[in-house]
Amino acid sequence: MLVAEDDENLGEVLARGLREQGYVVDLVPDGETAANYLRFYSYEVVVLDWRMPRLSGLDLLARLRRGGTGPPVLMLTARDTPADRITGLDAGADDYLVKPFDFGELLARLRALQRRPKVSQPPRMVIAGLEFDPATRQVLVRGQAPALTGTEFGILEILMRRSPNVVDRRSIAQHVWDNEADAFGSNTIDVHLARLRAKLTGAGVRIQTVRGVGYRITPA
Repeated sequence: MLVAEDDENLGEVLARGLREQGYVVDLVPDGETAANYLRFYSYEVVVLDWRMPRLSGLDLLARLRRGGTGPPVLMLTARDTPADRITGLDAGADDYLVKPFDFGELLARLRALQRRPKVSQPPRMVIAGLEFDPATRQVLVRGQAPALTGTEFGILEILMRRSPNVVDRRSIAQHVWDNEADAFGSNTIDVHLARLRAKLTGAGVRIQTVRGVGYRITPA
């Protein structure tokens, strides 16, 4: 999930709460950075602030829709008049939430967006006997659900989303841990990966360590 929010405190709160719910989160502070992420990575949903530096959320949304349908977008804004809602929805937003908002309502709206039929991306990611369904947050190994922790789930999701590319250690730390330094500067990632590998036994996949770079997941 991509979260674009220029309010640093709000962005960190959102990212932490979403990660606690099992989401892998890219948090960016402005529209141009969000546009760059959207060029290189695929997201199942985007949370987009209206007012951001460098490129507004509204302008980014218009650019995204001109290039194709793109992922579902939930727009966050303090602008609460009917005219503002109409502007945001007509620009291509799939939903609209006014600040301040209840985090539970945000989660419910995100789940509703994820339940919509996907047009431009497959509903499940599959590598050999390993399946990940982003809509239900379910992982299956040959049809059986392994008992993954939230951290293991987050690591597996980013590896599968970017497979067969290598994911560097810093990206994993940023996406899965609230404080990346806690994981990046220690063997924490390696410990969780070892446990994850054990739980994926029989899936026909390999989580490969690329020395000095990071990790990738491929068919065994």
